[in-house]
Amino acid sequence: MKGRFSKYLLGGLLIAILAGCSSRPTDRGQQYKDGRLDNALEYVNEPNATGKPVNARDFVDQVSEVRSASSALYGRNSSTYNAIEQWVRAGADTRMLKQYGINAYQMEGADNFGNVQFTGYYTPVVQARYTRQGEFQYPLYRMPPKRRGGRLPDRSAIYNGALSPNLVIAWSNSLMDNFMMEVQGSGYVDYGDGRPLTFFGYAGKNGHAYRSIGKVLIDRGEVARADMSMQAIRNWADNHSPEQVKELLEQNPSYVFFKPEPFTPVRGAAAVPLIAKASVASDRSLIPTGTTILAEVPELNNQGKFTGKYHLRLMVALDVGGAIKGQHFDMYQGIGADAGHAAGYYNHYGRVWVLKSASAAQNPFQS
Repeated sequence: MKGRFSKYLLGGLLIAILAGCSSRPTDRGQQYKDGRLDNALEYVNEPNATGKPVNARDFVDQVSEVRSASSALYGRNSSTYNAIEQWVRAGADTRMLKQYGINAYQMEGADNFGNVQFTGYYTPVVQARYTRQGEFQYPLYRMPPKRRGGRLPDRSAIYNGALSPNLVIAWSNSLMDNFMMEVQGSGYVDYGDGRPLTFFGYAGKNGHAYRSIGKVLIDRGEVARADMSMQAIRNWADNHSPEQVKELLEQNPSYVFFKPEPFTPVRGAAAVPLIAKASVASDRSLIPTGTTILAEVPELNNQGKFTGKYHLRLMVALDVGGAIKGQHFDMYQGIGADAGHAAGYYNHYGRVWVLKSASAAQNPFQS
């Protein structure tokens, strides 16, 4: 989504406290089928994965979005996309990749045993009104003019009326919903008048340092470190008063501003519309934009627990993030509450193979 990389400048500390990989398999999906890997991307003749991609149709749709939105990006990766689509039409047997001119490079993971971190993000839908009324008491602001010689007010000051009412672009019914849209970097607003949803893109921030409210809750003993997730923060908020929620959020002085963009689809940093669970944010220095990955992703139940099963997915790297470094992907989960529920739980480990056509650059670090 436009300006989405800003999400990670805000959410990086929250994600960071969730990270960690133990020395043996855990309920977050670590596995050790392939032994130690010595390179960040290690060529393998055949991926040691079972089953077939469950999202082949979505992958084809995502490639189509790349072709429509960026002819240059598509051109740099077209030989790989075409080879993968032929492989998919032939049955998508991982033992047959080489026959379709596709090379696979397994990622070494966070522990050199192939365990690659997966987190999730989504596009929230916030209920709001054009004017302050009833339960709709929480303002969303456009970017104020820059102040000479200083930063804009911090979150606490903004919550207490430091900004001009003329900057308000919507009034929502949930301070926590507003905050979660800040963390995601953008979202949709439903004004409740039957019109299409309005996309609120990232417009900037107030310049104050980010402090993780997840860490605050852990330090206060409100949520166990092992249980911390976006969903855990939401659950905490649902069981506390508006005043207590406000006090918690004020511990993070950073604040994000938005700009309404009617009729705008969700796009990644590559300006390509995103297909849910067929696109990821990656570290460009390792996984360049447009790269296709074959990922063995842990399956979670509705409570965010690892079921012991994995799904193979084909996904395209189309987004970035300040907290997405090295052997880590952030999967786009889609739009709305269900997507947010899934994204809020993801901090698990799977295996990943970068796919490149034999006719593309032999160096898998290049797009």
